[in-house]
Amino acid sequence: MINIICIGKIKEKYLKEAIEDYKKRINKYHKVNIIELPDSNIDEEGKEIKKYLSKKDYTIALAIEGKEITSTELAEKIDKTFINFSTINFIIGGSLGISEDIKNLSDYKLSFSKLTFPHGLFRVILLEQIYRSFKILNNETYHK
Repeated sequence: MINIICIGKIKEKYLKEAIEDYKKRINKYHKVNIIELPDSNIDEEGKEIKKYLSKKDYTIALAIEGKEITSTELAEKIDKTFINFSTINFIIGGSLGISEDIKNLSDYKLSFSKLTFPHGLFRVILLEQIYRSFKILNNETYHK
């Protein structure tokens, strides 16, 4: 199972459609679940996120100070993680980011860039990269 735990709801129709499209694509390989939590202050958001975390899961916090890796490296990380864990949680914080408490609970901090992205668009980008990872792992045409 892959959980994408994120703060805020998607309002834009085109982003909702892209998210649903990538969820469908990923579900051919692995179950993916999106958990949307309400916007609040960073500490309250952290408390809400914590409710969905388990020590049995592998948790990746999406954080600007995290490690930048290639798509191939992300595919390898996902593949190796599923050897020891049945669930991977990806956490996308709110407009203020992710609380230090949640970052400290995470097993890995991942950065897609030093740039700041709109949350809805970033959700699509994350889903696309997860899909790309499964295509890479299955030696299927898509990744170049």
